[in-house]
Amino acid sequence: MCADRSAERPLSPAVDSPPIGIQVDSDSPADVMDALFLGPFGRGEQPYARGHSVERVRSGATLLPPAARVVRSARDDDRGAVLAEGDGWSLLVSRWQRSADVTVTAVSDELAHEVLKQAVADAEDEPEPTPDHVSMGFWYLSPRRGPHRTTRAISAGTWEEVRANYTAPVADAMDRLMKVTPDDIAGRLLLLHGPPGTGKTSALRTLARSWRDWCQVDCVLDPERLLNDVGYLMDIAIGEDDGTEGGGRWRLLLLEDCDELIRGEARHAAGQALSRLLNLTDGLLGQGRNVLVGVTTNEDLERLHPAVVRPGRCLARIEVGPLTRTESVRWLGREEGVGRNGATLAELFALRRGTVPASVPGQPDGTADSGLYL
Repeated sequence: MCADRSAERPLSPAVDSPPIGIQVDSDSPADVMDALFLGPFGRGEQPYARGHSVERVRSGATLLPPAARVVRSARDDDRGAVLAEGDGWSLLVSRWQRSADVTVTAVSDELAHEVLKQAVADAEDEPEPTPDHVSMGFWYLSPRRGPHRTTRAISAGTWEEVRANYTAPVADAMDRLMKVTPDDIAGRLLLLHGPPGTGKTSALRTLARSWRDWCQVDCVLDPERLLNDVGYLMDIAIGEDDGTEGGGRWRLLLLEDCDELIRGEARHAAGQALSRLLNLTDGLLGQGRNVLVGVTTNEDLERLHPAVVRPGRCLARIEVGPLTRTESVRWLGREEGVGRNGATLAELFALRRGTVPASVPGQPDGTADSGLYL
């Protein structure tokens, strides 16, 4: 006679079979655990869910609340997973190197919130801040994790230290931009355009440092996917923030090298993405959100879409060009290697290192496009 195994232990919602409609066809134990974890949620037994990402997990942090019962554990080459449960709740921890995702389902939203709070308490390993570094976020769309943000400490000089890297008109415009406060914001779009190697990215790092008291700067690593995937865009633009946390802190989303997106002759697909970008800056999507969008492009102003450069849309529109010959000689400390038309910042750094920038076919001697994005 077969024993009734259900009588030997209480029914464990976290390890029951997945709900109807969830297929498990992977050989990875961690993927099977994902499906098992969703069982109580899919069946309605634990209909409330809460989640949180920890970017840098502190050494020794288990990411488990007190009294958690571990029912499954797995590790493969790029991911570790722990499935645990408690009275009225289930928890899944997914770890990738230093980062982790923690998700809780529970019989009530209050319980899910409390269990998650206990699990991630003191789990974040915050690096010691240094005066010459600024925290910057990086968004990307992960095949396994969906829209994901990671943070890094980026070195950035003060504006006074790097101001000489820019030609006088650009430096004057950047003087004003570096001093902007939330009270000064009129437009939501920041546009830096000009040839490669002129220091657009370096200027944005310095801007992140100048604004760090009131603005979080995030770089989107896949801007074309962002503006062509409505779900991805909504996660970044709105996310889980209800507008009550962070004291009204602003965010600057950086989209680099968006040449095709904002050209005047942009094709239909790019035009749709452009519409979403503009909607984020001053349309319905941007209403009530403290979000700025920074765009860099190598295109000339005349080639940009008129909707992008219309008056009132841009907080700043700065053409970042090479230094004049006089400015280049002053920066380098010598005339040797500087062409009659001056030099870009990338060319000047190459000359300082003793490297002669390669000439571009069709350009006069003494000018070059190093192809370096500084």
